[in-house]
Amino acid sequence: MKRTVRLALASSLLLAVAACETAAPPPPPPPPGNAGPPSANVFRPADFSWSAVPGKGRIDGKLTFRNGQVTYSCAGAGVILTPETLWTRRRMTILYNSPNAAALPADEVRARTPSAPNGDYSAFVRRTTCDANNRFNFQGLANGAWFVITVAKPIGGGVPDMAIMRRVEIRAGKAVNVEL
Repeated sequence: MKRTVRLALASSLLLAVAACETAAPPPPPPPPGNAGPPSANVFRPADFSWSAVPGKGRIDGKLTFRNGQVTYSCAGAGVILTPETLWTRRRMTILYNSPNAAALPADEVRARTPSAPNGDYSAFVRRTTCDANNRFNFQGLANGAWFVITVAKPIGGGVPDMAIMRRVEIRAGKAVNVEL
Protein backbone atom coordinates (compact mmCIF):
# COMPACT_ATOMS: atom_id res chain seq x y z
CA MET A 1 0.00 0.00 0.00
CA LYS A 2 2.77 2.41 0.94
CA ARG A 3 4.36 1.59 -2.37
CA THR A 4 1.15 2.44 -4.25
CA VAL A 5 0.84 5.75 -2.39
CA ARG A 6 4.47 6.61 -3.19
CA LEU A 7 3.95 5.81 -6.87
CA ALA A 8 0.79 7.94 -6.93
CA LEU A 9 2.61 10.83 -5.22
CA ALA A 10 5.60 10.54 -7.57
CA SER A 11 3.30 10.46 -10.59
CA SER A 12 1.38 13.50 -9.31
CA LEU A 13 4.62 15.36 -8.69
CA LEU A 14 5.89 14.60 -12.23
CA LEU A 15 2.60 15.76 -13.73
CA ALA A 16 2.74 18.98 -11.71
CA VAL A 17 6.32 19.68 -12.81
CA ALA A 18 5.47 18.92 -16.44
CA ALA A 19 2.50 21.28 -16.29
CA CYS A 20 4.79 24.08 -15.08
CA GLU A 21 7.22 23.69 -17.96
CA THR A 22 6.78 26.20 -20.71
CA ALA A 23 6.59 25.11 -24.28
CA ALA A 24 9.71 25.57 -26.39
CA PRO A 25 9.69 28.90 -28.20
CA PRO A 26 8.74 28.76 -31.86
CA PRO A 27 11.60 28.72 -34.36
CA PRO A 28 12.77 32.12 -35.56
CA PRO A 29 11.25 33.40 -38.78
CA PRO A 30 13.23 32.79 -41.96
CA PRO A 31 15.65 35.54 -42.96
CA PRO A 32 14.13 38.29 -45.13
CA GLY A 33 13.92 37.29 -48.77
CA ASN A 34 13.71 33.57 -48.02
CA ALA A 35 10.02 33.24 -47.14
CA GLY A 36 7.60 31.69 -49.56
CA PRO A 37 8.06 29.87 -52.83
CA PRO A 38 10.71 30.80 -55.42
CA SER A 39 9.92 34.03 -57.22
CA ALA A 40 11.03 35.79 -60.38
CA ASN A 41 10.45 39.15 -58.68
CA VAL A 42 12.00 38.56 -55.26
CA PHE A 43 15.68 37.77 -54.70
CA ARG A 44 15.91 34.79 -52.33
CA PRO A 45 19.34 33.42 -51.36
CA ALA A 46 17.74 30.04 -50.57
CA ASP A 47 16.85 29.64 -54.27
CA PHE A 48 20.59 29.54 -55.05
CA SER A 49 21.48 26.88 -52.45
CA TRP A 50 21.59 24.06 -55.02
CA SER A 51 24.48 25.79 -56.80
CA ALA A 52 26.69 25.92 -53.70
CA VAL A 53 26.86 22.13 -53.44
CA PRO A 54 30.06 20.84 -55.06
CA GLY A 55 29.41 18.55 -57.99
CA LYS A 56 31.25 16.72 -60.73
CA GLY A 57 29.99 18.93 -63.55
CA ARG A 58 32.29 20.95 -65.75
CA ILE A 59 31.97 23.57 -68.46
CA ASP A 60 34.68 23.81 -71.10
CA GLY A 61 34.10 26.93 -73.13
CA LYS A 62 35.48 28.81 -76.07
CA LEU A 63 34.61 32.17 -77.56
CA THR A 64 34.08 31.79 -81.33
CA PHE A 65 31.83 34.82 -81.84
CA ARG A 66 32.04 36.69 -85.14
CA ASN A 67 29.92 39.51 -86.49
CA GLY A 68 30.29 39.59 -90.25
CA GLN A 69 33.99 39.97 -90.98
CA VAL A 70 34.81 41.05 -87.41
CA THR A 71 36.28 38.45 -85.09
CA TYR A 72 36.18 38.87 -81.32
CA SER A 73 38.40 37.83 -78.44
CA CYS A 74 37.89 37.35 -74.73
CA ALA A 75 41.60 36.79 -73.99
CA GLY A 76 42.27 38.11 -70.50
CA ALA A 77 38.61 39.02 -69.97
CA GLY A 78 36.51 37.76 -67.12
CA VAL A 79 33.89 35.07 -67.58
CA ILE A 80 31.14 34.68 -65.03
CA LEU A 81 28.89 31.75 -64.30
CA THR A 82 25.55 32.50 -62.64
CA PRO A 83 23.17 29.81 -61.34
CA GLU A 84 19.73 29.81 -62.92
CA THR A 85 16.84 30.61 -60.60
CA LEU A 86 13.52 32.19 -61.50
CA TRP A 87 15.03 35.49 -60.36
CA THR A 88 18.23 35.25 -62.49
CA ARG A 89 16.24 33.99 -65.47
CA ARG A 90 14.13 37.16 -65.29
CA ARG A 91 17.29 39.23 -64.91
CA MET A 92 18.83 37.65 -68.04
CA THR A 93 15.62 38.39 -69.95
CA ILE A 94 15.78 42.05 -68.87
CA LEU A 95 19.49 42.45 -69.62
CA TYR A 96 19.83 40.30 -72.76
CA ASN A 97 16.24 40.14 -74.11
CA SER A 98 16.51 36.34 -73.79
CA PRO A 99 16.85 33.75 -71.05
CA ASN A 100 18.77 31.39 -73.36
CA ALA A 101 21.42 33.09 -75.49
CA ALA A 102 22.37 36.55 -76.71
CA ALA A 103 25.13 38.63 -78.23
CA LEU A 104 24.43 42.34 -77.76
CA PRO A 105 26.53 45.49 -77.62
CA ALA A 106 27.92 45.64 -74.08
CA ASP A 107 26.86 49.28 -73.66
CA GLU A 108 23.26 48.32 -74.47
CA VAL A 109 23.28 45.62 -71.77
CA ARG A 110 24.90 47.98 -69.24
CA ALA A 111 22.23 50.60 -69.98
CA ARG A 112 19.52 48.12 -68.92
CA THR A 113 21.25 47.06 -65.72
CA PRO A 114 19.55 49.63 -63.39
CA SER A 115 16.10 48.38 -64.40
CA ALA A 116 16.97 44.80 -63.47
CA PRO A 117 15.77 43.65 -60.03
CA ASN A 118 18.25 44.17 -57.21
CA GLY A 119 19.78 41.46 -55.05
CA ASP A 120 23.22 40.39 -53.98
CA TYR A 121 23.78 37.09 -55.70
CA SER A 122 27.55 37.63 -56.05
CA ALA A 123 28.26 34.93 -53.44
CA PHE A 124 26.79 32.37 -55.86
CA VAL A 125 28.55 33.62 -59.01
CA ARG A 126 31.70 31.87 -60.15
CA ARG A 127 34.44 33.62 -62.05
CA THR A 128 37.32 32.69 -64.32
CA THR A 129 39.35 34.30 -67.11
CA CYS A 130 39.60 33.57 -70.82
CA ASP A 131 43.06 32.39 -71.79
CA ALA A 132 45.06 33.62 -74.83
CA ASN A 133 43.20 31.08 -77.01
CA ASN A 134 39.74 32.35 -75.96
CA ARG A 135 39.15 29.28 -73.80
CA PHE A 136 37.82 29.02 -70.25
CA ASN A 137 36.46 26.38 -67.89
CA PHE A 138 34.55 25.91 -64.68
CA GLN A 139 34.82 22.76 -62.56
CA GLY A 140 33.10 21.22 -59.55
CA LEU A 141 29.62 22.28 -60.69
CA ALA A 142 26.33 20.99 -59.34
CA ASN A 143 23.77 19.65 -61.78
CA GLY A 144 21.46 22.39 -62.98
CA ALA A 145 21.24 25.31 -65.37
CA TRP A 146 23.80 28.11 -65.41
CA PHE A 147 24.34 31.32 -67.38
CA VAL A 148 27.81 31.85 -68.89
CA ILE A 149 28.60 35.51 -69.59
CA THR A 150 31.60 37.41 -70.98
CA VAL A 151 32.39 40.63 -72.80
CA ALA A 152 34.14 40.06 -76.13
CA LYS A 153 36.32 42.72 -77.71
CA PRO A 154 36.65 43.12 -81.48
CA ILE A 155 40.09 42.28 -82.80
CA GLY A 156 41.31 45.52 -84.38
CA GLY A 157 38.65 47.69 -82.73
CA GLY A 158 36.29 49.96 -84.60
CA VAL A 159 33.08 48.27 -83.45
CA PRO A 160 31.47 47.92 -80.02
CA ASP A 161 32.38 45.30 -77.43
CA MET A 162 29.78 42.55 -77.27
CA ALA A 163 28.18 41.04 -74.16
CA ILE A 164 27.76 37.33 -74.83
CA MET A 165 25.43 35.19 -72.70
CA ARG A 166 24.44 31.54 -73.03
CA ARG A 167 22.42 29.21 -70.82
CA VAL A 168 24.16 25.89 -70.16
CA GLU A 169 22.79 22.85 -68.36
CA ILE A 170 24.85 20.35 -66.36
CA ARG A 171 23.35 16.85 -66.18
CA ALA A 172 24.61 13.75 -64.41
CA GLY A 173 27.87 15.49 -63.50
CA LYS A 174 29.03 15.47 -67.11
CA ALA A 175 31.32 17.94 -68.86
CA VAL A 176 29.58 20.34 -71.25
CA ASN A 177 31.32 22.06 -74.16
CA VAL A 178 30.00 25.50 -74.95
CA GLU A 179 30.82 27.99 -77.68
CA LEU A 180 30.01 31.62 -77.15
